Amino acid sequence: MPVMEKLRFFVAQEPIVAASCLIAGVGLFLPAVVRPILDSFETSKPVPPPALNDVVAGVTGKKQG
Repeated sequence: MPVMEKLRFFVAQEPIVAASCLIAGVGLFLPAVVRPILDSFETSKPVPPPALNDVVAGVTGKKQG
């Protein structure tokens, strides 16, 4: 029995299991490919985080002294 015929039979018999295997394969494949691509991009200077007083003032709407 050829491989494609077995695969087609498996998908017809167990569609949920086949879909789960496909999703798992994508989930394992993407981090192995995307992370090196993102690491290869040159990034400019990191943006410094805002001061905590500014964050608190923005959230509460009050001026911090």
